Amino acid sequence: MSKGRNREKSIILTARVVSMLFTPFYLPLVGMMALFSFSYLGLMPWGYKLQVLTMVYLFTILLPSVLIHLYRRYRGWTLIELGHKERRAVPYVISILCYFFCIYLMDLLHIPHFMGTILYAALFIQVVCALINVWWKISTHTAAIGGVAGALFVFGEFFGFNPVWWLCVVLILAGILGTSRMILRQHSLLQVIVGFVVGIVCSVVGLIYL
Repeated sequence: MSKGRNREKSIILTARVVSMLFTPFYLPLVGMMALFSFSYLGLMPWGYKLQVLTMVYLFTILLPSVLIHLYRRYRGWTLIELGHKERRAVPYVISILCYFFCIYLMDLLHIPHFMGTILYAALFIQVVCALINVWWKISTHTAAIGGVAGALFVFGEFFGFNPVWWLCVVLILAGILGTSRMILRQHSLLQVIVGFVVGIVCSVVGLIYL
């Protein structure tokens, strides 16, 4: 009996670690790194690329994560309690405002528009998920990794490289992440799948048309 409980605790702990590692906020940073790896933007100086990546990290990962953590502590909620549909509105607003501010800074610093489209696509995903969340809970974790899959597809078309192997890795990670969210009872299978599809669609639309 104790072995079964220990195994269950290990599975839950692993699911929590996976959820923490693949936070929904990583999409812009991963997209920017992909641009620097697969496009002509890789010719830019390392110092410039590092500055851009640092700015994106600060305003799309660190700042929203800290602010949402402070809000949760202020309300006295656990991570599971914060995951309730009716309590997700403020975290959505916080992350959307942080993304807006990052886009504003990038425009202010005259960073090339194509680099900014990564932020626009990520912001588009956040807004669509926030609107859906008014009526129905959706997985922003799988929406984010779906956004990565969509970005790889678009970059493959734009820059002429074969993204198949990268897409395979992303799909495997998406499966692991979606399973983790279900193990933690944060989402149903349908919410995980819909989140992934929304991420792909919003990413492709955002990168092509925004």
